[in-house]
Amino acid sequence: MDIQKAIRMAVDTGEVLLGKNEAQRSLHNGKSKLIVLAQNLPVDLRITLEKKAKLANIPYFEFEGTSSDLGNICGKPYPVGVMSVLSGGDSDILSLNKKG
Repeated sequence: MDIQKAIRMAVDTGEVLLGKNEAQRSLHNGKSKLIVLAQNLPVDLRITLEKKAKLANIPYFEFEGTSSDLGNICGKPYPVGVMSVLSGGDSDILSLNKKG
C-alpha cells in the first residue's frame, strides 16, 4: 500500500482531524479509528498520544516523514504533526492498524 496515497485519499474522501488538540479530543471521546504521528513529533507529545491511544484501544501509526511532509500530503500549507482518522472514506488507511 502506498501510505502517502492512502493518507491523501482519507483526507479527500474520509473524515480526518488535524493537529494535536483535535487528536487528543478524538482519542478521549473514542471517535478516532487511527492516529497518524509524524516522525519528528516532540517526544513528550508522542508518548502522551501513544499512551492515550493504547488506553482507548485505538491503533496508531508512525508516518516516516516530517510534519511538513505530512502537511503537504494532506494538502495543507502548514506542518501537520498528528492526524486522527475518523473515517477512511475510499482509502484503505485503516488497514495500517500498526501499533507503533
